Amino acid sequence: MVEVEEVGNKMQAQMRLQPSAAEEDADLPLPALFEKASHLHSLASSSSLDQEGVRKGVDLLRRCDEMVSKLGLFSSNETKDDVSTANLKYLLVPYYLGEMTEKVAQEDRIPVLKASQDHLKEFISICEALELIPEDELELARQKQPDTMANRRAQKVARFKCQKAAETKLLEIKERKERRCRSLRAAALSAPIEAGEEDAFEDDGEEEREVSSRYLKTFM
Repeated sequence: MVEVEEVGNKMQAQMRLQPSAAEEDADLPLPALFEKASHLHSLASSSSLDQEGVRKGVDLLRRCDEMVSKLGLFSSNETKDDVSTANLKYLLVPYYLGEMTEKVAQEDRIPVLKASQDHLKEFISICEALELIPEDELELARQKQPDTMANRRAQKVARFKCQKAAETKLLEIKERKERRCRSLRAAALSAPIEAGEEDAFEDDGEEEREVSSRYLKTFM
C-alpha cells in the first residue's frame, strides 16, 4: 500500500507499544492480526476502548499494513475481479487505521488529523484503482446533498445499518463454512466427498465475495 507521509512515521514512534505487548502478537499471521485489530476498531467505534487499547489498535493495524504491502496483495494494475475473496477484507486496513489514528489523544491534534486523513485518502485511492465503486455511484457521491446535521446523521445511520447487516451475513457464511468443514472431515472417515458438497463451498465463496464487496462500499 501507499506509504504514509513523514508525520505518520513520527506518530508511530510516539505511539509504540511496550515491548511485552508487542512481543505478544509478534508471530501472528496476517489473518489473526487483522482479526484482533478489527475487534479493537469495533470497540473504538462504540467508544468502548481506552487510550491504551486505541494505541494498540493503531500498532496492530500498522503491522497489518506492512504485511499487506510485503505480500503484494493489491496492485494498481488490478481490478476487484483480480483480488481473491479472502483478501478483500484487507482493503479496510487503511480505513480502520485512519479512524483509529483520529482517536489517539494527543495535545497537538494537527499531526494526528493529518495522519488520519492520509490513511483515509489511501483507502479511497485503492478502492478507485481497483474499480470497487461503479462510475455511476461515484457520480452520485459527487453530487452531494446539503451538508446539514440531519443529512449527516441520516447518512451515518444508513451506513451503520448496511455495515452491520453485511457483518452479520459474513459471520453467518463463516460459521456455515466451519460447520460444513467439520461435517466433511467426519464424513471423510467413512465415505468420499460427493460432488454436491464441493459445489456448496463454491456457492459460499461467491456469496461471501458479493457480501464483502457490498460491505466495502458502505465505507465510501
